[in-house]
Parts: sequence; C-alpha cells; structure tokens
Amino acid sequence: MKTLPTTRRWSSRAVRRLASRPVMLVTLALGVAGAAACSTLGRASFKEPDVQLREFTITGLGLTGGSVDVVLQVYNPNGYKLDALKMTYQVDVDSIKLGDGELDGRFVVPEKDSSIVRLPVRFTYAGLGAAGRSMLNAGTINYRVRGDFTVATPIGNFTRPYDRRGRYSSVGGNGR
Repeated sequence: MKTLPTTRRWSSRAVRRLASRPVMLVTLALGVAGAAACSTLGRASFKEPDVQLREFTITGLGLTGGSVDVVLQVYNPNGYKLDALKMTYQVDVDSIKLGDGELDGRFVVPEKDSSIVRLPVRFTYAGLGAAGRSMLNAGTINYRVRGDFTVATPIGNFTRPYDRRGRYSSVGGNGR
C-alpha cells in the first residue's frame, strides 16, 4: 500500500506573512507609480518665466573689455513661487555676443509676480562697439538674453532654457 505524502501544516503567522508580501509589493508599486505621475504632471503644468531686459550700466573698463550690470525683470506665471537656485546667461547685441556669466546666488520670484535680477556681465569691446553704434544710429539696441535656470518648486527642481529677444530703447531705458 502506497502512503500519501503528508501535507505541511502552516501556522497562521506564516500564512499572514506570505499573504502580506504581495500586498506590500502592490502598495510599493502604486506609490512609485503615483510619485512618477505627479512629477510628470507637475512638469507638464510648469509655465516658463518671462525674462525681459530692463536696463544696463557700465561698471568698469579695461584694456580688452569691461563689465556691465544687466538688469532683468523675471515674471513668474505659475501659481507658486519659484526659488531660483542657479542661472546662466549670455547677452547678445544685434548678433554679436556682448558677454556671458553665471549667477549662483538664489533669488525668489513670487507666484504671478515679478522680481528684478541684476547680472554682472564681462564684455569685449567688439560687443560694446556694436551696441554703441546701434544706440547712436537708431536710439535702440536689438538684444537677445539666453541661458538656463534651475528653480526649486513644490513639485521638484527644474532646469529649463530661456531665450528672449527684444529692443532696448535709450528713451526711458525700457526693453520691449
């Protein structure tokens, strides 16, 4: 006569432990998926700030160039403040590079409001000459400010490029 194998008796504790593993894995997977969805949704709802040139002032001159302070107005169209961690920039006058740099200091742009940002730019005389000729001939300068910025938001950090073209007028010092 053949004997049947005996079935193992499982304790209720072991059964609960085994049953809870799939529940834990499903819960963990749902949590990771939810976090990824929130991050993706947050990036999709992020609106780029508007950057405009307000004024510039020559702050120093040397043998090959000098320095100028470029004042930008940064408008935040989002419904939350932007805490800027870093900003790189290049300023062009007409199609000639005036100068570039990086701002590591933090600045905050309130929700649906603007902040003024002062950028120190080192320039060459070629770039300054183009700006001077344009200002003397027409009273205006075509400019381009571009780079990228890193901001901290409630939905994560974002590094985004910006690129703004406009015309600066010596009458009233306003950028368009």
